[in-house]
Amino acid sequence: MTTDEIQKVDEPAEDLPGTGTGTGTGAGGLPGEPGPAEGRRAAEGGVLNVFSHGILVLWALMVGVPLLWVLWSAFKDSNGILTDPWGLPTVLHWENWSNAWNDANMGRYFVNTAIVVGGSVAGTMVFGSMAAYVLARFTFPGNRLIYYLFVAGMSFPVFMLVIPLFFVLRDFPGSSLLATYHGLILVYIAYSLPFTVFFMTAFFRTLPTSVAEAAMIDGASHTRTFFQVMLPMAKPGLISIGIFNFLGQWNQYLLPMVLNQQEDKYVLTQGLAMIALQQGYENDWGALMAGMMIAMLPVLVVYAIFQRQVQSGLTAGALK
Repeated sequence: MTTDEIQKVDEPAEDLPGTGTGTGTGAGGLPGEPGPAEGRRAAEGGVLNVFSHGILVLWALMVGVPLLWVLWSAFKDSNGILTDPWGLPTVLHWENWSNAWNDANMGRYFVNTAIVVGGSVAGTMVFGSMAAYVLARFTFPGNRLIYYLFVAGMSFPVFMLVIPLFFVLRDFPGSSLLATYHGLILVYIAYSLPFTVFFMTAFFRTLPTSVAEAAMIDGASHTRTFFQVMLPMAKPGLISIGIFNFLGQWNQYLLPMVLNQQEDKYVLTQGLAMIALQQGYENDWGALMAGMMIAMLPVLVVYAIFQRQVQSGLTAGALK
């Protein structure tokens, strides 16, 4: 082979249109032109985006429209709600809110709910985080069994528990816990513990062990290490699970309906059900709508304030 032939072999082949070889060309052979596979992926991504955005818009309408309807109906009188249910109020009837708060006893029900939910959320977070920390950080016989028992607790429908809970509270040693604040608080804590332990156990496992080991080396006890070191590090998870517990306990209806039959101890859900039954006789639908907004506003305010913490807490476990 001559020197000229060797040089021709060593020279790179020229790019030919449509071959897709060489640099600076797309799969179609022309510079910057996407290939068929890339075009298909882009089209599929566009269809998926349109579909997902359509589902989100539909879901937002399903949730937002009833909420807005209740809001503007809370400022209308009963005649306006029945004759023109979708029309905006021509006159703002602020007396609906005072009627709901005072005459329909929504103020008393609101205070009862705040007492019960405040105590139950605090107790759930303390006991749940302590149990989750032990299950996540310590190895001992029965660790996995206890963990799976908590997980199994999430699979029991609340309908299966109301009758046993009724007899447990009624026959509690000392005095009956039916229709009492502390009885309902204990039931709410027991009801919320399985998911709290499940969530916080996974969260504590993502936290670095070196920090706890350093605290133990410095002479901190297990209790001090948990409350002063590990618990502050778990703040995003605590806020997230606290919001979920607050929402679930604030909107709980079946448990207080069975276990809390004393009218002056009613919570908001029971009060709303009573007002709804009374509307067939008193015909004050504006007060009912105002009462519904009173029950919903704390939930909306809490979520609006802590929505960033909820989102960060849900993703923190995946960003170890």
